[in-house]
Amino acid sequence: MLDIIRDAPLGQFLRWVTHDRMLLYPDEREGFVLPKLASGAPLEKDVPDPEESEPVTAEPPKAEKQDLEKNDPERVDDGQSGPEVADPEKTESVGGPSTHPLTRLEGDAALEPTLSRQHSLLFTEERLALDQQLELEKTKSKPISLHKSADGTILVDWYTTDDPENPQNWTKAKKLFVLVQICLYTFAMYGGSSIYVVSEGGVMQRFGVSEAAAAMGLSIYVIGYGVGPLLFAPLCEIPAIGRNGVYTPAFILFVIICVPTAVVDNYAGLLVLRFLQGFLCSPCLANGAASVGDMFSLLMLPVYLSSWTAACFWGPALGPVVASFAVTAEGWRWSLWELLWMSAPILVVYLIAFPETSGATILRRRAARLRKLTGRTDLRSQSEIDQEHMKYSEVFFDAIIKPLEIMIKDPAVAYTNIYSALLYGVYYSFFEAFPLVYVAIYGFNLGELGLTFLSIGVACMIGVVIYNTYLLVYLVPDIIKHGLRAPEHRLVPALFGVCTLPAGLFMFGWTSRHGVHWIVSLIGVVIVVGSNFVIFQCIFVYLPLSYPRYTASLLASNDLFRALFAAGCVIFSRPMFKNLGIGPGNSLLAGLSCVGLVGMFLLWRFGAKLRARSKFAVS
Repeated sequence: MLDIIRDAPLGQFLRWVTHDRMLLYPDEREGFVLPKLASGAPLEKDVPDPEESEPVTAEPPKAEKQDLEKNDPERVDDGQSGPEVADPEKTESVGGPSTHPLTRLEGDAALEPTLSRQHSLLFTEERLALDQQLELEKTKSKPISLHKSADGTILVDWYTTDDPENPQNWTKAKKLFVLVQICLYTFAMYGGSSIYVVSEGGVMQRFGVSEAAAAMGLSIYVIGYGVGPLLFAPLCEIPAIGRNGVYTPAFILFVIICVPTAVVDNYAGLLVLRFLQGFLCSPCLANGAASVGDMFSLLMLPVYLSSWTAACFWGPALGPVVASFAVTAEGWRWSLWELLWMSAPILVVYLIAFPETSGATILRRRAARLRKLTGRTDLRSQSEIDQEHMKYSEVFFDAIIKPLEIMIKDPAVAYTNIYSALLYGVYYSFFEAFPLVYVAIYGFNLGELGLTFLSIGVACMIGVVIYNTYLLVYLVPDIIKHGLRAPEHRLVPALFGVCTLPAGLFMFGWTSRHGVHWIVSLIGVVIVVGSNFVIFQCIFVYLPLSYPRYTASLLASNDLFRALFAAGCVIFSRPMFKNLGIGPGNSLLAGLSCVGLVGMFLLWRFGAKLRARSKFAVS
């Protein structure tokens, strides 16, 4: 537990205040034995004379080096192997030229911090083979020697094959403890969007605004967390910043801003503060999957990621449940206070016990400690070397401009963005449709209305069970037996989801009437949301598989695209349902989703040909 506290934000702050005299690392304690160089020579504390340094053999040319590594199963490529939720297109690398496989465990953030959010979502044969080799290596606990590069730099690596500081080597209990925190953090941030819904009536009365204007409090929050990933996703992949370097200030500011949001007394100020809340909550939404990927191996990663995705769905589902009865009793501001009470305890636990998960950042800090211990300036992590050549213009280009270019030029990306935006818009339109159905038609009070949102959470859990059953019963054994298949193979569950989605929309729309029990329409909601969950899981695995070089920026742009469309749906969905009726309005949405049905089957059938013609995709 001490190591968790030491690596958490509060522990790092205490170390900084005390000049590293508290919460010591093993290499800061007396008796620590410095790792040896690959030549077998000890790592001296005094900088050696250049003439007495061990000879350095120049590295072979890149093409020759690749040939050598292909023929040597013990070596792993140093370059791009070719996101976060880490560059998902490459196997992870921080160890530089070290031939030991553990040097490949760290995020590709170390190599190209601008490219990736969810590096552990990379599905390649190399990553699969690496994970299998690492599982064997971990049981042997072998020391790892430090290697010297051609320019004399000694690359800092993990000390042993089972180094406990490596997030991939953490105990299962520690991994699950961190995973639960990520899920709770994400749950609270997503819950902050819909928790406002039950307060819209009070906002209309207090500020004298229309229904559409009151709904802006929800849509502006959604826009905020759609814009945020464009900034926070690339920042989180810079090893000097790391995951916690982005989470910590944003989370603290979010909790602080919850106070003025709950007491603001003018409509414009409420919207500004709601936007800031959405913007500041976005780091965990943009990089939560990357944090999960830092800890778990490729084969089982989708299973653990599904729990994080479930938290993303449960947040908006339970927001109205949490606030509905309180708003009825205490007034519309109560839901905004409840967001503070929900997020503040999670922040306290986070500050005390959420360790850094980025391997590149952990090795960077280790290199700094070893330089201080030995007095040598030639000890560096791979991320420090790579960051010297990083251009921030490239960060901006890869995060914002490149995704737009790919979407325009690549029909598969355009389709996934448009269709996922439609799914997200349908999901958020429920928040406006529920009052029209269960209050206006079935006569529920505000508290009972909030309870109907539990159907969304139930649907999410059913989706988790179905998707994980598919993974554990079929896909994982198939990968172990036959290796990774084409990316389109991951779309198979979505082929069923796109068929059940329109059916659920029709069911919800045309059973929402007097004479039909309210439970029937909620079954339609369960079908829609469960289908949504499975489709999203498939799309967000397909993108890293097919577009590894640009996965991080693509997923960030997908977040923005979905959020903007969902924000629009929040504004127009209630007038649409009022003017067309619940049945015809949902029929319109179902008709649009049927277009996506055709597109998904075409992508599954002809996706390989599209990738072969695309300069962005992996063929």
